[in-house]
Amino acid sequence: MNKRVYGIIGISSVMANWNADFTGYPKTVSTGEIFGSDKALKYPIKRMWENQGEKVLYIKSMKLSEGKKGQVTLVPRSLKERYEYLFDEPDLKKCKDSKKVLTNLFSATDVKNFGATFAEEGNNISITGAVQIGQGFNKYEDSYAEEQQILSPFRDASIKGNKKADQEDAKNSTLGTKIVSNEAHYFYPFTINPLAYKEFINLGVTDGYSEEDFNKFKEAALCSATSFATNAKVGCENEFALFVETERNTYLPNLSEYIEFKKGEGNNKITLNCGNLLNSLGEKVLSIEVYYNPYTTEINTDIENAKEYNIFTKQEV
Repeated sequence: MNKRVYGIIGISSVMANWNADFTGYPKTVSTGEIFGSDKALKYPIKRMWENQGEKVLYIKSMKLSEGKKGQVTLVPRSLKERYEYLFDEPDLKKCKDSKKVLTNLFSATDVKNFGATFAEEGNNISITGAVQIGQGFNKYEDSYAEEQQILSPFRDASIKGNKKADQEDAKNSTLGTKIVSNEAHYFYPFTINPLAYKEFINLGVTDGYSEEDFNKFKEAALCSATSFATNAKVGCENEFALFVETERNTYLPNLSEYIEFKKGEGNNKITLNCGNLLNSLGEKVLSIEVYYNPYTTEINTDIENAKEYNIFTKQEV
């Protein structure tokens, strides 16, 4: 691919929890601003690729493990086990061919896009990904967390005791908690640098980052959050995306810093304040595409020659 790509991926979260911290509340920085990590965005992208039959290495998968006493437990695979399972490798420790390992790694769609840290005995490999995604900050000022009490249909069988209070607790169903944001709108910056794999091309382990690789990322970036409907993620949708394709030697700053989100009386309003920047680059910018939900959102921008598309139908608006 003989170009660079810069852009933004926007995720809406309505009565949902896009990215929780270890307390269950939406992640925040020290100033209280809500944000989503890059891992929160990459996970549904990788799940979508896996569901489409693509090879995905860095994703949780389970196996049944038999213990010494015949006990069978369900446990996650280690990185070594996941590699062996995905690439039909009998024993990675016995594989002394690093070129083969690198070639296998680059055949995985997630590694081809996001890179890899493969720290296994005899094969300590680091690959800086062509696609780099930053932290996605919430741009909606009136976001707050809501805590919901959930009643379980089961009692807690572990509660025992002779006290009357313990006996009463043992008879009751257990309570759980679900924490969501009333509403949040996350905007993730990303960059794609196809030159990241130049060294590995010279080693003969990959053909480099291609247009096909970019199209796979683009497709998932537009709908993976919408398709990923877990209990906590129901209510999370792809609502916006910006793709700016430039010449290979053109460098742009973090574009999510130029975006504003406001609630209107009817539709939401997303304002792109990077028109002066992009317009000044002239022919160095090859194309600009804006994807959004036209049923809930209005786009305000002075970017010249930008094409606008319905994020669901992919039809030009």
